[in-house]
Amino acid sequence: MKLSPFTRISLRTVALAYLFLLLIVPIGVILYRTFENGIMAFVESISTPAAISALNLSLLIVVIVVPLNVVFGIVVALALVRGRFPGRGLLQSVVDLPFAVSPIVVGVALIMLWGAGGWFGGLESLGFKVIFGLPGMVIATIFVTLPFVVREVEPVLHEIGEEQEQAAATLGANAWQTFWRITLPAIRWGLTYGIVLTVARALGEFGAVIMVSSGFPGVSQTLTLLVHARYIDDHNTFGAYSAATLLMAIAVLVLLLMTLLDRKRSADK
Repeated sequence: MKLSPFTRISLRTVALAYLFLLLIVPIGVILYRTFENGIMAFVESISTPAAISALNLSLLIVVIVVPLNVVFGIVVALALVRGRFPGRGLLQSVVDLPFAVSPIVVGVALIMLWGAGGWFGGLESLGFKVIFGLPGMVIATIFVTLPFVVREVEPVLHEIGEEQEQAAATLGANAWQTFWRITLPAIRWGLTYGIVLTVARALGEFGAVIMVSSGFPGVSQTLTLLVHARYIDDHNTFGAYSAATLLMAIAVLVLLLMTLLDRKRSADK
């Protein structure tokens, strides 16, 4: 269907206005409120012990979550694409579950499982505290970031097929050699893109993490929880805007990395 010039201009205007109101204006307000007192005030706000601890904890969670999701994502993607087994459809649904379930529900479920009165709550008596500590925050983040590596690697495996892997097997390569020399290089861009998405989601996760965190500064407070605490609990709007700007800067870096990787992947095809 061919659209008239007036219709095309109208659609573009509506789209740009929509993006302006929902994206540009809020970001502009945050940046203005952050730097209205000068850049040094911003630096001081994100250099407090609480802010540094929150950033370190966020990065620590990323460092733990990403390798685990990479291993799980590759194994599950290979099982879904190469395997034929009972329950395959159920596994597909489980992988997509974090997209359908609210992060708040995830947090509540973790409390019911790992809390003091939960199924595995007895572990606290052994000195292993999950809820309101780092382990609970890691588990919550793993769950919400579960699908990204799987869903980025899976279509690449479909695309490359099994011919090269079968050829390597006929030449005497074992399963590990085939994976390391054939499969992994073929899926590297899909895997890398999935890692970047996992990092972005892990850094920005709030709903599930706040349910299983004590929120104490320097103990179990991530950057997203720091923004919430400064704005809601401390009524420190400037501090909240500064922390949000720091988080937004990291997100922009991740977005730029995703763009560069996408261009590189397109150029390699």
